[in-house]
Amino acid sequence: MASAREELLRLLSVKSFRLGEFKLSSGGASDYYIDCRTTTLDARGAQLTGQVFLDEIQKQGWNPQAIGGLTMGADPIVVAVAVTSGTLHGFLVRKAEKQHGTGQRIEGFREKGARVVIVDDVCTTGASTVQAIEAAREFGFEVVGVMCLVEREEAHGRPGVEQAAAPAPFVSLFTASDVRRQHLAGSGASH
Repeated sequence: MASAREELLRLLSVKSFRLGEFKLSSGGASDYYIDCRTTTLDARGAQLTGQVFLDEIQKQGWNPQAIGGLTMGADPIVVAVAVTSGTLHGFLVRKAEKQHGTGQRIEGFREKGARVVIVDDVCTTGASTVQAIEAAREFGFEVVGVMCLVEREEAHGRPGVEQAAAPAPFVSLFTASDVRRQHLAGSGASH
């Protein structure tokens, strides 16, 4: 029987990974695209996402009070982990402060000084993750860890996130190479 982690990797390789020619949000081009939302918003994918993220958070010993990230890639991850844990609260970081109502950038859990983990679905340049880290710290959260579901292994991605996150560690659950290998193995194609 496959572990939750193995099953999540298989689901990512089937539902989220595509070969072809793609323009990335970073402006670059790639021969593959990973849209994690097709997995994290899938019923079974959401269950697995919540479990695998929660397992890694516990393994790291971070003991956060909440989990959050930049909307929209982080949204399904935040909800899945909060529901799976039954104890972790969730918050979302807007791309910009709201121009109406209370005008806040952090939605959901809002307790200054709280220990939090920042999450993202795909880390390419790391810009979304860095924005979330900065907004969380500006609000007054203590960032104790940073996680992404899939790291694209781009030259500036990990170093930029690690620099912004420091002293908090940055953990990726899978790399794009992991997902590609699983995709090719599952389709019977050669490398």
